[in-house]
Amino acid sequence: MFTDILSATLQGINALIVHVETDIASGMPVFNIVGSPGQEIRESRDRIRAALKNNGISIPPSRVTINLSPGDLKKDGTHYDLPITIGMLISMQYLPEGCAEGILFMGEMGLNGEIRAVKGVLPVVQAAAKAGICECIVPADNAAEGSIVPGIKVRGASDLASVIMYLMGKDEDMLPAVSADPASVYDENKSFIPDFDQVRGQERAKRAALISASGFHSLLMTGPPGAGKSMIARRIPGILPPLTFSESLELTSIYSVAGCMPKGKALISTRTFQAPHHSVTRQALVGGGLYPMPGMISLAHRSVLFLDELPEFGRDVIESLRQPLEDKSIQISRVRYSVEYPADFLLVCAMNPCPCGYFPDRGRCKCTENEIRRYLGKISGPLLDRIDLCTELKNVDITDIRSGGTGMSSGEMSEMVGRAREAQSRRFRGTSYRFNADLKAEDIDRVCSLGKDEAELMEKLYKQLSLSARSYHRILRVSRTIADMEGSEVITRKHLLEAVSYRPDLDYFR
Repeated sequence: MFTDILSATLQGINALIVHVETDIASGMPVFNIVGSPGQEIRESRDRIRAALKNNGISIPPSRVTINLSPGDLKKDGTHYDLPITIGMLISMQYLPEGCAEGILFMGEMGLNGEIRAVKGVLPVVQAAAKAGICECIVPADNAAEGSIVPGIKVRGASDLASVIMYLMGKDEDMLPAVSADPASVYDENKSFIPDFDQVRGQERAKRAALISASGFHSLLMTGPPGAGKSMIARRIPGILPPLTFSESLELTSIYSVAGCMPKGKALISTRTFQAPHHSVTRQALVGGGLYPMPGMISLAHRSVLFLDELPEFGRDVIESLRQPLEDKSIQISRVRYSVEYPADFLLVCAMNPCPCGYFPDRGRCKCTENEIRRYLGKISGPLLDRIDLCTELKNVDITDIRSGGTGMSSGEMSEMVGRAREAQSRRFRGTSYRFNADLKAEDIDRVCSLGKDEAELMEKLYKQLSLSARSYHRILRVSRTIADMEGSEVITRKHLLEAVSYRPDLDYFR
């Protein structure tokens, strides 16, 4: 008997509907799965046999053929266990024909029939709703994230027995639909993020962080150990504009595909902070693997990626950031297919001025010039050219530590960021841009137009500082953000000079 059950396969953070076709016929006992299945899917045969046996159901000696259509798409994951099992039960006439019509299934089977959590439920439910499918049965632990999608019923199943009972009688009580109110799960509470008013001194660095958050500009902080670089970086998510609902769905889809969703959580509603150790591999940072998965730059999408002790990272790891910083995405290619993951992150870096961290204090720094040169030389010019803001921190004065702090709090800084963001929203309405940092070269002159005096100043700075075209455009983008923070419609000399003061000094790194 032939059956057709709906499921899905993941491609990046998107999903495509897959038809799980089952045919059970007389002949030599065999269990074949075709349609470009990965190793995890091939192993499902043993899980399904054991799960059915332990639920009192035996597979008759027959020829079982499972086809995952379309056959030219590579398919991986354990979530095909449940749809294959349902298809077999219908083909064996254990379940009535047509009972699974219009329902999408996904879930991993335990040997006792338990249905366990899987990756990618949110994008799968989104694809199902878009395809006009009215109902999804997913693992109970994943039901919350699926329920956030409007226009489709999502039922969470904890074991095979409850799914069988539901399909036999359509008893709603066996698998009640899970509902979630987006307003209730979309929480903009940032109380868990440390506040900037706890940072003593370092007002210039805080100003750089404020500009960075206002225009989504990448930031590099240099200074000795204990100056507060990490403190400042960890507080930046608290002053970024709140995630919109569509951004939350996008970020949650990445976490869902990566298998990083907290149990029972429906939505990632606040900007995240990713801080990989300097021993991180290139694959872990940008994504990849035998079965490609999102890396930390994708988990930091619309959020902050913090690289502490930047020169300690592998050279190939650091250089792998150049393309995502430009394209806002990362493409991972394999022989038969390629996937693309979003990677629009705010890069924040911190580093010491030398291996020991105390240069130019020769009373404490014992590094030789060659050691310092090699250390700083790990940061390439092309990467530095993609960093919009660079600021140096000094050791905090004792009077600043004892004063209790007089600088702005995260709340005050967030208000300034909000004003700058509103100006950018009005300016970029109807375009693909969100922040000033997104501006491409062809639109710089239009958005960042200069008066006669300002144009002459930039021409002089371009020659004196030997700027590259990218550096010139970066200064204009930063100055546009500074003007937005002050509510100015035009870019003035003051804005340009402040933007230039944050320019990375390439000679320092040579």
